[in-house]
Amino acid sequence: MTRVGILTGGGDCPGLNAVIRGVVRKASQNNIIVVGIKDGWKGLVQNIASDIAPDSVDDILQKGGTILGTSRTNPYKNPEDVAKVIENYKKMKLDALVAIGGEDTLGVANKLSKENKGLNIVAVPKTIDNDISATDFTFGFNTAVEVATEAIDRLHTTAESHHRVMVVEIMGRHAGWITLYAGIAGGANLILIPEIKMDIDEICTSLKRRKACGKAYSIVAVSEGATFKEGQFATQEKELDSFGHVRLGGIGEMLAGEIEKRTKIETRYAVLGHIQRGGSPSSFDRVLSTRFGVKAMELVLEKRFGFMVSLRGTNVAAVPIQEGVGTLKTVDMKLYDTAKTFFD
Repeated sequence: MTRVGILTGGGDCPGLNAVIRGVVRKASQNNIIVVGIKDGWKGLVQNIASDIAPDSVDDILQKGGTILGTSRTNPYKNPEDVAKVIENYKKMKLDALVAIGGEDTLGVANKLSKENKGLNIVAVPKTIDNDISATDFTFGFNTAVEVATEAIDRLHTTAESHHRVMVVEIMGRHAGWITLYAGIAGGANLILIPEIKMDIDEICTSLKRRKACGKAYSIVAVSEGATFKEGQFATQEKELDSFGHVRLGGIGEMLAGEIEKRTKIETRYAVLGHIQRGGSPSSFDRVLSTRFGVKAMELVLEKRFGFMVSLRGTNVAAVPIQEGVGTLKTVDMKLYDTAKTFFD
């Protein structure tokens, strides 16, 4: 074991650099060279990579994003690209590959591992949505919740001053973990998530009831992937990415418009968007990312390929990649019931 590749795919999030740092430092202790593959699977398709010097990762722990760059490249869109991935893996003289990413990136890693194409792969789960199965938490989630919570805190004061309803749109395509956690922590009056179809009549009735009871303002936290009972996703464009996903966005504006029209209460909306992805990781995410990176390298050294790292309780364990990509991890309804205790 002398050369190990590493790549980051899909959306960026705080903590990626801490994972890279953990892998590189653990590898250097075992005289292993880490090869940084640029822009996710695209780097393996196009043979774009360079060695990572151990001292170059000393100061990246606190930095957001990824020093390797990322993309949503899906090599399985073209059979030729899969062949190029295998060819370039051999050209780089890699003994193993650490793939860091969410459902899509890990899906590619899982296929390559199962097809036994000679690629030794270890995976690290990454998504701010916290929707990957087989791990209790993913890094980046805690930071995103902190950002969204602070935003809700700030919206309280402006909403109260103007006696408005404020709708805040928070990331979450199919799972409402960020919205739920931030909504509870920020004291939102309604929390709307993809797991439960929205009933606009019930929403407006609740807001009018608050108004009638003398509560001059309301905060509504809504996931970008939430849908009305009658409707579809709110999307920014019709084109699909290479993994078949639409670009979500617009539910906050749509919901705010409906609320104001039906309740006659002045309503504004705020979209947090990529603010949740950027900036320095929280201390929790720095520690979790570091543990994930070190554990990933340990799995490489143990030749436990086809596995991904996972947080189980307080322990970092290893589970088959397949367990992480089989089904999405959606919101715990018991926690949502706790949140509903504070809905007025």
